[in-house]
Amino acid sequence: MPARFTRALGALVLLFAGCAAAGAEEATDISNAERIVSVGGSLTEIIYAFGEEDRLVGRDTTSVFPPAVFELPDVGYMRQLSPEGVLSVDPDAIIMIEGSGPPEAVDVLTKATVPVVTVPEGYDGDSILQKIRMLGAALGVEDKAAQLAERVKADLAATEQARKGTEPKRVLFALSLQGGKVMASGTGTAANGAIEMAGAENVITGFQGYKQLTDEAVIEAAPDVILLMERSDGGNQSNEDVLSNPALAQTPAGRTGRIVRVNGAYLLNFGPRTATAVRDLVEVLAADRSARVGEPPRSE
Repeated sequence: MPARFTRALGALVLLFAGCAAAGAEEATDISNAERIVSVGGSLTEIIYAFGEEDRLVGRDTTSVFPPAVFELPDVGYMRQLSPEGVLSVDPDAIIMIEGSGPPEAVDVLTKATVPVVTVPEGYDGDSILQKIRMLGAALGVEDKAAQLAERVKADLAATEQARKGTEPKRVLFALSLQGGKVMASGTGTAANGAIEMAGAENVITGFQGYKQLTDEAVIEAAPDVILLMERSDGGNQSNEDVLSNPALAQTPAGRTGRIVRVNGAYLLNFGPRTATAVRDLVEVLAADRSARVGEPPRSE
């Protein structure tokens, strides 16, 4: 067992025993790190876009692009991390998106012997640029970050131009339709951010996050378009099945059959490809047709 992993596990034992390390500061400079775990699909994409992927030794389950990431060990889902799992690949640094969890696992990792850089999450163009610049500074590749930021800024400008003159569509993002009930996105989500960047209107604004809607709420929302995230496990409902939902069937989207399916890693990661993905969404919404945004997601 590597010595670094042994030391890290020793720290975990002390922490769980209640011997907390006080005053520990979050590391921000990991420019010398050569064995990095990346937690967060957007962060992993950015590291690959930098050309720094040789420094990665692990990634989380949400890191699914580019396809080469599947060669890396999967240390777990970003919201259900196990400290032992993250440390099992013997990292000398961890990069983690804000919102990773559970909190007790993140607390253990930030107090262990491996430096952790936590990158703020956000759902607009500025947030993407902030991620790029912060990762560039942390990894010591500011020049690469500046070049990538310029490319992304150009993509964002092109997306802004593409949405000019388009008629705003009313969009309902349905995360799931289990049990015949619609689990929809409110505000403060990646889906809401993508909808707004596309110049469309999220029809659900009465709450933050995701909640199950009543049939009455679905009908009252009256979306022009139903936006669905495709699943990688093949468990996607057909358009016919979606429109057999009595509440959805009574909406404008249900009556016209307007369903748009998206690859979540492409549109919702808020990484280097998001501006292009939103531009694709703009074109699909303007075309008044059912379509897919992004290739079907790959399963492991």
